[in-house]
Amino acid sequence: MKKYIAEFLGTMLLVVIGCGVAVYTEADVVATSLAFGLSIVAIAYSFGCISGCHINPAVSTGLFLTGKMKSKDYVGYLVSQFLGGFAGALILGALYGSFSSLGANSANGNMIVALLVECILTFVFVSCVLFVTSDKDNSNIAGLVIGLTLALVHLLGLGFTGTSVNPARSLGVAILQGGSALKDVWIFMVAPIAGAFLAAFLYNFMTKKR
Repeated sequence: MKKYIAEFLGTMLLVVIGCGVAVYTEADVVATSLAFGLSIVAIAYSFGCISGCHINPAVSTGLFLTGKMKSKDYVGYLVSQFLGGFAGALILGALYGSFSSLGANSANGNMIVALLVECILTFVFVSCVLFVTSDKDNSNIAGLVIGLTLALVHLLGLGFTGTSVNPARSLGVAILQGGSALKDVWIFMVAPIAGAFLAAFLYNFMTKKR
């Protein structure tokens, strides 16, 4: 249960801080990118020793598909992450006194571009997680590398979709914000998981022994 609690708390904090900064700065590219990236760094070095700091269903999917997670833990992590994302959205709405703007993702009227952007950026992010954590010698810097990579993909994705690459980050805020955010939320469920599948395929191919 400690692993699931860590995933719940980590995802909740990611949403509160990352989406909170996005709302406060009106999605300033640099500020929002740093908020999400640095949140991952802080959470990784806090809870990473307990749960591995996935706090993202796409990351858990990639690790599951590469044989680094058992099915029982996989399901438990997903439930914890989505509940954490919803709790984070509730806290954010309470802090701002309104649920009308919670930093939800949007396709901005172009579904195909949104799907491609989210799939590609998630592929980059999850690939980084899979490869950097595959070598135990990287354990001291893995959290920093992963956090900076998340900030990197946000720098590009914010202008297209607001950057999700994390279904748990998107679902809770979309449900509470409603409107077009809820209409588009399926994109931010499907595309990141597709990106995780591609990342797992690449990792398995590149590390497969002859």
